[in-house]
Amino acid sequence: MLKIAPESIHGRGAAANPANRFAAIELERDGDRDPAEDPSPATRFYRDSTSAIINYNDSPDIGFSASINPYRGCEHGCIYCYARPTHEYLGWSAGLDFETRIMVKQDAPELLRRELSSRKWKPQVIAMSGVTDCYQPAERRFQITRRCLAVLAEFRNPVGIVTKNHLVTRDIDHLQELARHQAAVVYLSVTTLDPELAQKLEPRAPLPKHRLSTIRQLSEAGVPVGVLAAPMIPAVNNHELPAILSAAAEAGARFASYTVLRLPYGLGPLFEDWLVRHFPDRKDKVLHQIREMREGKLNDPNFGSRMRGQGIFADQIKQLFHAARRKAGIGEGGPELSIASFRIPAGPQLTLL
Repeated sequence: MLKIAPESIHGRGAAANPANRFAAIELERDGDRDPAEDPSPATRFYRDSTSAIINYNDSPDIGFSASINPYRGCEHGCIYCYARPTHEYLGWSAGLDFETRIMVKQDAPELLRRELSSRKWKPQVIAMSGVTDCYQPAERRFQITRRCLAVLAEFRNPVGIVTKNHLVTRDIDHLQELARHQAAVVYLSVTTLDPELAQKLEPRAPLPKHRLSTIRQLSEAGVPVGVLAAPMIPAVNNHELPAILSAAAEAGARFASYTVLRLPYGLGPLFEDWLVRHFPDRKDKVLHQIREMREGKLNDPNFGSRMRGQGIFADQIKQLFHAARRKAGIGEGGPELSIASFRIPAGPQLTLL
């Protein structure tokens, strides 16, 4: 049964910590809390002492095999984030814990240099933000993504980035260097153009106007940039697809993609709770249309349909996307990145082998 959180917490997407599906004990915030005495929980950072940084997947509906995730958890607090349930593997919750307990891979740049220098490495595109945003607020402090990009630029290994954050413009120097070798592409994730809806959906992410400004700056700097309209949520933001693609194209986006909402594991109840708090009048309509796209369930984990859904509502979103994309004059999918310039730099770093 869905447990409704008493109220929203300022600056957070979730309002509670639902049970961890692997844990026998569930901890709940006091339902009678006074917001003045019990404000938004502070963000805590933990060192992640992983021994490897490049992750691999064999998913047929993801356009990359290798990825880097400098952080686990994300302070942006997007209520729809499919990565939320990954926090349960750490013994935490997909709710507030995901937004407030951030694992930081401080050794990522050194690990990346070692792995790219290895004879086992086969040059290929590395995705950043395959799970959580590599430019989330913590990056301003820790600069792990910037240092990883410096390594990738040194090796000329191609990289694809998905982010919501204007902070990516800080690293235009590295992205330009990679772009010179056809080795960089950036997608700006734009979910809505409505600032009020954005603050509800993505409470600590930059506002839509800042994301469009980011597209413009990257485009003017010669960095290939596109827009990811994701996720499309029926009866919430799907009607905005034409406006999103038009605004992104005007800002300089050269290509576009989209996904529809997916709600794996405990994300379903979290999203239902969010609907009750923000859109109680249309909750049933939203959930009905999600189930229509997911064979009667809130989630469809099957390859081939999990990203786009199926059925009449999924088809409507697909047709709207392609019509809007053509009208905006932008392509589908980004440029093909090249590994032709990959090199292992000479110098003391080779002693890491």
